[in-house]
Amino acid sequence: MISLSQDLQEKKNSLAEFESITVRVLEYLPNVLSEFKVKNGYKIHSSQIAGTIKYVRPINQRLFIYSPEDFKTKLNDFRTVIEKLKTKHDDWECWEKELIDSVLYTIQQSIGAGFDLLANPNSARKHVGNRFEELIKAIFTEIGIANKRTVLQIPYKTDEGEKTYKCENDLILSPYSKVKSTGKHLDEHEIVVSVKTTSKDRMGKMFIDKILLERFVEHDQKVIGIFLNDVQRKENNNISFTLVSGLFMVYSKFLTELEGVYYLDPPPNALKEPFNKYMKPFSELVTKDLWKLFSS
Repeated sequence: MISLSQDLQEKKNSLAEFESITVRVLEYLPNVLSEFKVKNGYKIHSSQIAGTIKYVRPINQRLFIYSPEDFKTKLNDFRTVIEKLKTKHDDWECWEKELIDSVLYTIQQSIGAGFDLLANPNSARKHVGNRFEELIKAIFTEIGIANKRTVLQIPYKTDEGEKTYKCENDLILSPYSKVKSTGKHLDEHEIVVSVKTTSKDRMGKMFIDKILLERFVEHDQKVIGIFLNDVQRKENNNISFTLVSGLFMVYSKFLTELEGVYYLDPPPNALKEPFNKYMKPFSELVTKDLWKLFSS
């Protein structure tokens, strides 16, 4: 078996692969974590080995499943929920939605914690982002939603002749059996998805991209954002929330409106008026909103 550090850096193609790496990390953590502090419902863990202290990203106590055995048990229920998601039910219990968010959050934050402890922070950031994109793609693939990453080629004229701007779309979700959008065209019934671990420094780009895409393809285009969270460690024993909620509302009012923003771990403001009209837990997307967006 490859080392845990190597495993974390390997591309993941299925939920099964994500489940496997999560169990490995959950079994590893108790051996290396020294202590923790709690701030606003988040644990800030530290690890002290050979005189070196490393800190783990803030962990939401409500969502994270610490025990490998508990995680395996909840995976059985999670797989039952996955089967239910395939059949477009509209009768969902609160515990089922919470399970979706909790299991996926545990998977992603386990990977993040593993990188915090085992890798260089600069190289870890890109890998953590890649794993999150792969995780979101894997969940949609698992429930039978056609999806793919696309790069829209937008030509423009310059003094040196025609050039091409490449507008990368993290994911396209389709109501069809295969994604119809291409590098030159976006299908108006499909959904363009921005998948990022945090909205920090990236929220504005979603709004600009929506305007740009619609101008180029000459029709309305559904655009949503999927984020892990908007919280970061502040110094060694505190946290700060990074969602600039006021700017989000200004963009929504004066630029364009997104079709939705979804979090595995929503920041506090996302749950308050008026932001909760736009920002919801990820489970709301896969249990309800996705079908509404496809049919609108």
